[in-house]
Amino acid sequence: MLSNPLARAPRWAGALVLLVAGALQTLTLSPWQWWWLGPVSIALIIAVTLFQSPRQLFVSGWLTGLGLFASGVTWIYISISEHGNTSIPVAVVLMALFVAGLGLVHGIAFWCWGKLAKESTVRRLILFPAVWVLTDWIRGWLLTGFPWLYLGTAHVDGPLAGWAPLAGVHGVTLIVTGTGAALYAIYGLARSRRNTATGILAACTLALWLAGPALNRVPWTQVSDEPLTFATMQGNIPQQIKWDPDFLRDQLVVYLGLTEEDWGRDIILWPETAIPITQDEAGPIIEHIRSKLGDDSVLISGIPWYTYSADREGYTYHNSILAIGDRGDGVYHKQKLVPFGEYVPLEQWLRGIIGFFDLPMSSFSPGPKYQEPLAAGEARLMPAICYEVAYPDFVAMNARRGNLLVTISNDGWFGDSIGPHQHLQMARMRALETSRYMLRGTNNGVTAVIDEKGQVSGRIPQFERELLRGELHTASGNTPFMLTGSWPVLTLVAILIVFVRERVIPKNR
Repeated sequence: MLSNPLARAPRWAGALVLLVAGALQTLTLSPWQWWWLGPVSIALIIAVTLFQSPRQLFVSGWLTGLGLFASGVTWIYISISEHGNTSIPVAVVLMALFVAGLGLVHGIAFWCWGKLAKESTVRRLILFPAVWVLTDWIRGWLLTGFPWLYLGTAHVDGPLAGWAPLAGVHGVTLIVTGTGAALYAIYGLARSRRNTATGILAACTLALWLAGPALNRVPWTQVSDEPLTFATMQGNIPQQIKWDPDFLRDQLVVYLGLTEEDWGRDIILWPETAIPITQDEAGPIIEHIRSKLGDDSVLISGIPWYTYSADREGYTYHNSILAIGDRGDGVYHKQKLVPFGEYVPLEQWLRGIIGFFDLPMSSFSPGPKYQEPLAAGEARLMPAICYEVAYPDFVAMNARRGNLLVTISNDGWFGDSIGPHQHLQMARMRALETSRYMLRGTNNGVTAVIDEKGQVSGRIPQFERELLRGELHTASGNTPFMLTGSWPVLTLVAILIVFVRERVIPKNR
């Protein structure tokens, strides 16, 4: 039986270790990018929880989630307090409820882990990575989903990056969590002098990590040799005036001024709702833009859009992105809406209670499920608006219809926090998973161009009014992850949970 190095530690010490272990996972992500802490965090969690009862595991899982989300999503306070017109005490309470609620997902998952594995040490070690990945996946769609803070995202800058086009971020997370479980097992096997088992487990784990750099050299898609020129503008418009009609003209003047020398670029990108009025009101400015563009130029901008809905017997409003120009075509309506920012759940009860439940432009409707990419000459740009870029399977499925990715955002909601850095890192993982260039335009940062390996080849610093020029390339072909999504990883997880639980491991330890 494997020994537990924390078995005799006081209960408060174990709780502290779990909180710290959860927080360590935030440090694996941007802006720190200490990816190597991922397996360390998992090994610490297992060291505390391996021999706990299901009831104890529920508390331990909640503490782990509390450490992760309290450290990783602090930017939610800025969104609620500074931009949601909410008092500090209320903002603190709402943030605490949000973090505590997310932590409960891990508490339930750990309880299920204990029930599934019962008292078998080996079975618990094998099932832990499977349960963790399944929890991440569920968290990505439950109640519209919160696909944030995945351990695998850190490896856009780590040695497991090569696995992303093959298995996606959940596949990378499975390797990271499996490595943490292996580290604990190797420690226990080495102490009990089971040298053969120790060597085999260490070799298998090492092989997965060594395969990452080799896989990263595989050209999953064919990148065009002929570049497209682009320019993307970062207006740095203060969030407080974004929807104020008195400042509408000033905002448009900013973006027109930034674009003045770049009307001839193949692709010009303005960020999310850079045109902060609906398409019928924006007719004159759209025609002005069209008149300024070169014959082969296309300007792509975020804009609110409304359509008539026969089902609702009225108009529905969308957060959209529009292609303008003789060689440009298409409009895309955002599908994955941000709760409270773009729509209010249970709005008939919540509207008007506090400012956060009554934000400007918080009555958007989701767009249709299947939408065509935007055309910019021969390029087919598949958009993702703001929060949508966090959804791995969503982006991978849509990318099959395009040869270039574009994402626009207004990260002003995050303020000067870690949120924009995490958001950029997720965009980089989507580019890596699909082996496609991605052009990212934001209001106040981080505006960037990302290559097919997920690496930033150009960027604008945060909180600066600036533009980024350069070249990017279209890509043909699909990565394995684009064709299958996360289903192979989820199938493996299901096999581990069902087959290992019942058939492989005996009940004794």
